[in-house]
Amino acid sequence: MLITDLGLISYTDAYALQQRLVAARKANAMGDALLFCEHPHVITLGRNANRSNLLASEHVLRQKNVELHSTNRGGDITYHGPGQIVGYPILNLAEIKRDVGWYVRTLEEAMIRASADFGVTAYRVPGKTGIWVQSTRGVSDSNTAALHQPSRSAQTEPAEEKLAAVGVHLSRWVTSHGFAYNVCTDLRYFDLIVPCGIADRKATSLEKLLQRAISLKEVKLCLSHHLADLLGRDPRALSRETLESTLNALAS
Repeated sequence: MLITDLGLISYTDAYALQQRLVAARKANAMGDALLFCEHPHVITLGRNANRSNLLASEHVLRQKNVELHSTNRGGDITYHGPGQIVGYPILNLAEIKRDVGWYVRTLEEAMIRASADFGVTAYRVPGKTGIWVQSTRGVSDSNTAALHQPSRSAQTEPAEEKLAAVGVHLSRWVTSHGFAYNVCTDLRYFDLIVPCGIADRKATSLEKLLQRAISLKEVKLCLSHHLADLLGRDPRALSRETLESTLNALAS
């Protein structure tokens, strides 16, 4: 499985590159691949998205320099931005396992294992895609708590928070789109939407959970290792320049 880190790249450019890789994979002109990247601020709507889950007006999005795109991936609405690792696996599941549910669980499992590498226990929630963590939100910092003496049980409440999202597309068993894993993401941008259409759950990040700086490169290495292992593939790094020159050669 070829691993290419695209760095910071616009959503539209990354999607165009995915489409070229999908065409090459369908033609068996290239093997399986995994693209890593970060996007400038962008909100994407999946095939099943409810537009009411976009809380910001177009004016506010322009002010904050946030793009908005409709996509053909599954799922509802989500945000991508700097500090978030986006992974786009381009795989031929016909050669691995023809099972979409299994594939989504595999993406989740790779992120669960990568989280464990940093001492974070992440898990699945039945009926919801992505991976989740148990967080404790303190109530003691609220204005209400400053006026009253809450009981011990009222001081904190357990809350599930979403660490990573999954949204995929398949065409003739070749995958595109993928996952988004929050490492050092500015979580305030999630306030512009109802993340994944789940109103009572917030997004979190690896750095927020660990309260320390985390290397994006280190997280990418963990993610690629675990995903390749789960898929039975051997990961091999490929530069963006070599990838694009290969695709150009195939197109000529």
